[in-house]
Amino acid sequence: MNYYNLKDKEEVVDFKTATIKGQGREKGLFFPSTIPRLDEDFIRNLSYLTDEEIAFQCMKDFVGGSIPADELKKIISETISFDIPLHQINAQISVLELFHGPTLAFKDIGAKFMSGCLSYFLKDENRKVTVLVATSGDTGGAVAHGFYKAKNIDVVILYPKNRVSFVQEKQLTTLGENIYALEVNGSFDNCQDLVKQAFSDEEINAQLFLTSANSINVARWLPQQIYYLLALKQWQKTENEKPVICVPSGNFGNICAGLLAHFRGMPAEHFIAACNENDGFPKYLKTQKMTVQKTVPTLSNAMDVGNPSNFVRISELFGNQFGAVKHKISGYSVDDEKTMETIKNVYLKYNYMLDPHTAVAFASLEQYLTEYPDKKGFVLGTAHPVKFPDPVEKATKAKVEIPDSLQDLIKREKKTVEINSDFEELRRFLLNKN
Repeated sequence: MNYYNLKDKEEVVDFKTATIKGQGREKGLFFPSTIPRLDEDFIRNLSYLTDEEIAFQCMKDFVGGSIPADELKKIISETISFDIPLHQINAQISVLELFHGPTLAFKDIGAKFMSGCLSYFLKDENRKVTVLVATSGDTGGAVAHGFYKAKNIDVVILYPKNRVSFVQEKQLTTLGENIYALEVNGSFDNCQDLVKQAFSDEEINAQLFLTSANSINVARWLPQQIYYLLALKQWQKTENEKPVICVPSGNFGNICAGLLAHFRGMPAEHFIAACNENDGFPKYLKTQKMTVQKTVPTLSNAMDVGNPSNFVRISELFGNQFGAVKHKISGYSVDDEKTMETIKNVYLKYNYMLDPHTAVAFASLEQYLTEYPDKKGFVLGTAHPVKFPDPVEKATKAKVEIPDSLQDLIKREKKTVEINSDFEELRRFLLNKN
């Protein structure tokens, strides 16, 4: 499998190169040169396969010959080493719980897979790699955990000051060792812009071996298809119709992975991009214009993105045809008031706690189902409510139980370097961190 640069289609690389480079010339994202179809018998017989077998079949064509099959199976086994249950809430809505991993968020899957791939590719390298990543909340913790103490790999995480939750901040700032956290005076979009500038800076790249762990990296983005197939395996046990799939959407890597799985043959009735007040995509569906917006801080902070990087991949999937996008994807915008109301109502009616991001998706799917009451679907539960205890406890009037895995973490000391949204400050840090 080869990958081409969406901004310079003459730049074509293999999976290993795409993983190590992160992005191509002119800050372009890599995209698979072909979309391998999933066998119809494979889709029909998911219930007879183990999760590891499903994940291997999902990923093997994208990895190609870059990683031997036995090594890929080891990476996959470590990637999905925890439960990913589809939990039914009511007759029409279920939640795919993606928060049972080590950092209690969906990004554990992509970060762990990428860590395994990158570690394999670098095992014979003598030089050190710097993984540079921007986070709006959960990516940082997942990447930090995935690469913690990895040989010959440093991780530098940029996150917006005062815009991540207490638990999120602890997960990305307390490890130390090869993990460096930069607290940026600005928004997530500022952090993401700084990362992109670093990748195009000649001096930095002459001295450092850089790669990224955001969903711009194919090794972070592509494995997110796996849990859509694992959801379908569970869905097929009780349902005959195709599901409507609703995804909390910020940088759009998650929904893009689901759409890719659908293009490969995974049944889905419809997709919903559930957005908070950062509503660029719902506006695009009305105007046909995707414009960069100033980021609005919300309770669902991991979705506070005004310029989603993966929108270009979605456009590419649909052949840059607006009509095709609008036919398959709906977009809803949910404000903080509605988010809190949804958390409260779901807890009171079903005794189930939603984090703010999952609540945005739940509210969006409910709205869709009022228009299409004969449909059923599931939302992606992207984070554990303990990562956002203040709004969840305020809405539910109930205490969020702290999992045992967090008891030690919350006592640890935060270790950060504060910088302004100034590329020269980031450059100095990167060139002098060692």
